[in-house]
Amino acid sequence: MPFDPQFDDYVGADSARAYFDEAGKKEDPGFYLLWGDGVKILGNSISGLRSRIKARGKTGWIDKADLGGKSLLEFYFIDVGQGDGVLIKTADFRHILLDAGYPRSAQPTGKSGADFVDWKFAKDYGTDTIRLDAMISSHIDWDHHGGLNDILDVSQIAELDCEAITVEAFYHSGLSHWKAFDGVPEGLGPFTPKTPPSAKKWFTRLLGDRASCVAALGGQGAQVRGTWGRLIKNVVDAKRADGTPTVIDRLSHLTQWLPGFSGTDLLKTKDLGPVEENVAGEPALRRLGSEQGQNTNGTSVLLRFDYGKSRTLLTGDLNKKAHQMLLAHYDGSESEFACDVAKSCHHGSDDVSYAFMNHIKAACTVISSGDSEGHDHPRPKIVAASGLSGYATFKNDELVTPLVYSTELARSIMVGKTTYLKETTADGTVSQVPDLAKFELGYEFTPPGALNSSKGSKKLDKTRVMHKLIYGLVNIRTDGTKILAATMNEGDGSFSVKSFNSRF
Repeated sequence: MPFDPQFDDYVGADSARAYFDEAGKKEDPGFYLLWGDGVKILGNSISGLRSRIKARGKTGWIDKADLGGKSLLEFYFIDVGQGDGVLIKTADFRHILLDAGYPRSAQPTGKSGADFVDWKFAKDYGTDTIRLDAMISSHIDWDHHGGLNDILDVSQIAELDCEAITVEAFYHSGLSHWKAFDGVPEGLGPFTPKTPPSAKKWFTRLLGDRASCVAALGGQGAQVRGTWGRLIKNVVDAKRADGTPTVIDRLSHLTQWLPGFSGTDLLKTKDLGPVEENVAGEPALRRLGSEQGQNTNGTSVLLRFDYGKSRTLLTGDLNKKAHQMLLAHYDGSESEFACDVAKSCHHGSDDVSYAFMNHIKAACTVISSGDSEGHDHPRPKIVAASGLSGYATFKNDELVTPLVYSTELARSIMVGKTTYLKETTADGTVSQVPDLAKFELGYEFTPPGALNSSKGSKKLDKTRVMHKLIYGLVNIRTDGTKILAATMNEGDGSFSVKSFNSRF
């Protein structure tokens, strides 16, 4: 049974302000809600024009005229810095977590996708258990699967407000990091044929179902390794809501429809990739080149969510060679890639096929990008290409679509200058230190994806303080016809909202 948060009503306006005081005066800071947000009704105003509600973990008053909506299909593109993390909530409250960024231990902010998922269930829903109907690792790179361990690793439960997690099913692309075995060095496993160099080559050692994962951890035969191996161990230990072991399986284009999401509640989730072939009677994935990253990225799971007339395409870290292979495989059926909303491939990297982008023709593109030095994402020409290849609509001589969002650009930090230092002694005496130049502040920082932290120090009078951080979360919501895109404003926590209709 899908999770039931027991909401009494839903926001019907694109965005709505709730006030902490019933009077709703202008100076009341209040908080803001979006179209489709669920609320619990706690009472009504004397005038009958407002309802007292609890929503997103806060209590306040909202105009009744802003309610009367319904539950929607929602995509939360989580700001995980350099990496990917997407939480999908269906209209009937099933939840899919696709990637979750680096683990919090390797995040400059100390947070991964797990922290947002925890907030969603603990604060928004008011429950003590995270319930995922599906967890998907699009591919085996650490900036995608690392944060999944933060949810599954029971030793980290103290980091979360929720006290437990259940996962009905875990899906992956098959390609894995393997220890050295049977004459094959550690890496992505054997591939065939070895010669001639010009021949198409295929990875033939793929991780599969639960039995395959258990065997890959058992100490005999080919064994998974590294952070990927730790994730598989945690997945094997995970449980469903009924206490039985989590279902584990591999996805490919032959899967066709994501199990359990093939038509209920108007939602169909189609699996378009990776493209699987048969080599000597065994499943195999195309080897795209000699570089490891080219192959791990190129075998990303490619999912399309069809809800009513709307289409959303989630592309992982697919690259140009993978795009060209997909276009060749779907020759004559390239319309399969067309969508209203697309997650840009590989954080806005320019290793993409522009022909593939032209077939996507997204009205809204979301780039999950970080500020990690050395990556420089999103690349300027990809931002431009997302606009040029996008689906254009106009209203009253103004551009409606295409829209291009970047989680990095949506993030904002409010910085303050250090002005004084106070000391409170054991007896409660408070003294203020006027000369900050006498003091030095030591700190540790972790570059994006680094295994170990580095140390630094600054004079206190030269130190800036992060007063407020707005994460670059991008909300996408749809009722199957209308699509809303929203990001939070730094100043007051309100939302910048754009909406358009599906073209399908």
